[in-house]
Amino acid sequence: MSTDGFLARYPDWEKQQTDRGVDVEWVKAHLKELAIETPSWGYGDSGTRFKVFQQEGVPRSPFEKIEDAAMVHKVTGAAPSVALHIPWDLVDDFSALKKHAEDHGIKLGAINPNLFQEDDYKLGSLCHADPKVRKKAVRHMLDCVAIAQEVGSNIVSLWLADGTNYPGQGDFRRRKQWLIEGLQEVIAAMPGDMRLLIEYKFFEPAWYHTDIPDWGMALLLAMKLGPKAEVLVDTGHHPQGTNIEHITANLLDEGKLGGFHFNDRKYADDDVIVGTMDPYQLFLIMKEMVAGLLDPATRPTAERVAYMIDQSHNIEPKIPAMIRSIMNVQRYYAKALLVDFDALRRAQDAGDVLGAEAILQDAFETDVRPLLAQVRAELGLHPDPLTAYAESGYAEKIQARGKGGQSWSS
Repeated sequence: MSTDGFLARYPDWEKQQTDRGVDVEWVKAHLKELAIETPSWGYGDSGTRFKVFQQEGVPRSPFEKIEDAAMVHKVTGAAPSVALHIPWDLVDDFSALKKHAEDHGIKLGAINPNLFQEDDYKLGSLCHADPKVRKKAVRHMLDCVAIAQEVGSNIVSLWLADGTNYPGQGDFRRRKQWLIEGLQEVIAAMPGDMRLLIEYKFFEPAWYHTDIPDWGMALLLAMKLGPKAEVLVDTGHHPQGTNIEHITANLLDEGKLGGFHFNDRKYADDDVIVGTMDPYQLFLIMKEMVAGLLDPATRPTAERVAYMIDQSHNIEPKIPAMIRSIMNVQRYYAKALLVDFDALRRAQDAGDVLGAEAILQDAFETDVRPLLAQVRAELGLHPDPLTAYAESGYAEKIQARGKGGQSWSS
């Protein structure tokens, strides 16, 4: 369907929203500014703990991962950077990789150190009892800082798998002290504009305790490490029922929310497409982000938050799944931008419980597809990115790669 044909399905949408008091141009401007980073590992072969499933056309190198990420940006207009995982994306010449990205219209984003796949890290990395292993882990992180500088990235994103499987296996306080000492050395090597985003996860692969299990520990570390350290919220890394929007609000208020890794989950860290299991939660998270932008006290933090995808597409085709992820983040951000925050504040102050909840439901239930179609049209894009991808011929082109491309763990 043509752009005009698609928009013709909703001829009165903008007038209807304007009549409700929505500043549609303001909403569109914020949607156009939304940038969502995709992960290189999301384009590679992936699977479960039992098997990695191979697909036709999967990238065989970091250069081909960048080409796939560039295609996602080409059809969405909202994914201008791609995160790297080291050593999965290790190359001989990072300046050449950077130029390859620029030639394809995107840039290299967050650098993610890998401190969990070597035999030396069986009992931990930065928290290991052996100082030689801790030094090795710090050296790897320092290498990642250098790579970030070389490719022009200002974010190093740390997920630490360290933990123990049994009571008594490790000393909690000593491990914490070792962790702080190692990260202090990393922070000291970072230039002034670079940030360390500290991710947390309450379990897996360690079963008894994890050294950075929750946002409280991540925040504690970030506060001890100073202004270059912030917290990264992975939406799949929480126990069931966790109020992630509450965490978002508190980290914003403390000036320590550094970024998101978006994905969704049903049971644990399932890494499925964001917005597919609990779209209302995603909307409520975005509502806190919009509230943060509207408040002068939290706006500086909200404006620098890094929006990133972190998913493992096991059974679905890689590129369409990533496009869907971007579209879902856009959709629920758009709905959050429609919240009448002035009316919400009045209802809150008046103790109008049902009225306040109804204001959020009204925004959540609004069909924003015509709004997003209009934004894409104004950016010179097809109103439906998945259709644009299907019509591009790219899926057929990459079949020449065959099977046996890089996996997320290679």
